[in-house]
Amino acid sequence: MKNLKKIISVTAAAAMVMSTVAPVSVFADDATFKIGGIGPVTGAAAIYGQAVKNATELAINEVNEDGGINGYQVEFKFEDDENDAEKTLNAYNALKDWGMNILVGTVTSTPCVAVANETAADNMFQLTPSGSATECVANPNVFRVCFSDPNQGTAAAQYIGEHKLATKVAIIYDSSDVYSSGITQNFTAEAANQGIEIVSSEAFTADNNKDFSVQLQKAKDGGAELVFLPIYYTEASLILAQADSMGFETKFFGCDGMDGILGVENFDTSLAEGLMLLTPFAADSTDEKTQNFVKAYKDAYKDTPNQFAADAYDAVYAVKAAAEKEDVKADMDVADICAALEKGMTEITLEGVTGDEITWTEDGEPNKAPKAVEIKDGAYAAME
Repeated sequence: MKNLKKIISVTAAAAMVMSTVAPVSVFADDATFKIGGIGPVTGAAAIYGQAVKNATELAINEVNEDGGINGYQVEFKFEDDENDAEKTLNAYNALKDWGMNILVGTVTSTPCVAVANETAADNMFQLTPSGSATECVANPNVFRVCFSDPNQGTAAAQYIGEHKLATKVAIIYDSSDVYSSGITQNFTAEAANQGIEIVSSEAFTADNNKDFSVQLQKAKDGGAELVFLPIYYTEASLILAQADSMGFETKFFGCDGMDGILGVENFDTSLAEGLMLLTPFAADSTDEKTQNFVKAYKDAYKDTPNQFAADAYDAVYAVKAAAEKEDVKADMDVADICAALEKGMTEITLEGVTGDEITWTEDGEPNKAPKAVEIKDGAYAAME
């Protein structure tokens, strides 16, 4: 039976927008699975959306080359939402007009919460690679690949405490963002269990996210040995630069939203040296499946995949596994596909690039172990 919270409905290069894998169906009616994607490929969070778009496309190409899903080929179309909740609804409607029957998206949490109500009303199956807010999976038709915000906050505090990285920690977070606020809340709660003193916890908002001198000064005055940044990479790059200019030398630790900081335009990446973040994926991992994915991604897009790309890659293979488990056919109606995939997701075990033996609960949450990485010599390196 679904967890009670799942029953509650809650209110994620301009049009280089579309990437379509040509269908070659073995069925006379040319039925295909039509997977839609939504995320920012322009704007401040474009690194996330472009990574998800690329990796979804890569996985779908591989699936099609291997015979598709239950013999059906897969088409893919991606819409830009600029990390805007209103624009994500326009993107969703455009994909419905195209004929989408499965949504792998959205990329970021606030748009994901907005569109999840629409997919619930339409009985459309939704698997978000990286929408981490608790509310993203409040409806029974929505699952996720990434860790939830509470999970990330708790796990980050446990990692810092268990590895004795610091006993005095400051937090700088975005109070206008559900992702950042959710992580902060659980980090603060778990910090007490880890013997961590929160010396300052200072917020900013989307309307005031350029000058962090006050927040940094309070962290410095409080004797922070580490500053926890449960925020996205754009603001984090400014914080690192401003900390350097004021002579504040400390450790910095982030979560998956930090992934992408090395690609920020005009950012001195040497300032990120030693930065740590919690993530389910490290591109330098030596296991075979990760290295195969990294090589394929580099060959296709001339770039190293980040955690968002890895989440999206696993999302496609999760959909494939769940569809094959329940013998889902592309010519079924959207509601029947949704019901079958909801069931299938709770029955599969995925050997993914973001975790070994990933399983899903009926609440849409993944079970897998987090990893920590540190930036060394301008690249991500796995930590113990």
